[in-house]
Amino acid sequence: MSQANVQIVRRVLEHYLATDELLGELFAPTFVWDMSTFRDWPEQQFYEGVEGLRTFLRGWTAVFDGWEIELDAFHDAGETVVDIGVQRGRPNLTGGPPVEAVFAHVWTLRDNLLRRAEVYADPAEALKAVGLEG
Repeated sequence: MSQANVQIVRRVLEHYLATDELLGELFAPTFVWDMSTFRDWPEQQFYEGVEGLRTFLRGWTAVFDGWEIELDAFHDAGETVVDIGVQRGRPNLTGGPPVEAVFAHVWTLRDNLLRRAEVYADPAEALKAVGLEG
């Protein structure tokens, strides 16, 4: 079952990166995007439902020119999956230099649906949160 969860997460992320669209049918109606686990996140902590996630992604990507993500790894942790990646882009509001940041998500799945995603600035913290040491 857990490898199936990895495939669901991979499918959702790769589809989003290719199309800028989320596969809404793979999200539970009660899905929560949780930014409270992202160190010192100053804005809204929780985004509810797939529409909440769309709102977050539109706001996040709008501040960058050439925003992209490279997915580096997927870790199977049963009902949870950890993905680790790097995002890059140039802030368009400040005209500053390009930025690059490593991140991780801890996805919780049940009944083949995404229930929650917690966002981490430090992949080691995400792996530790699910009992895998990074």
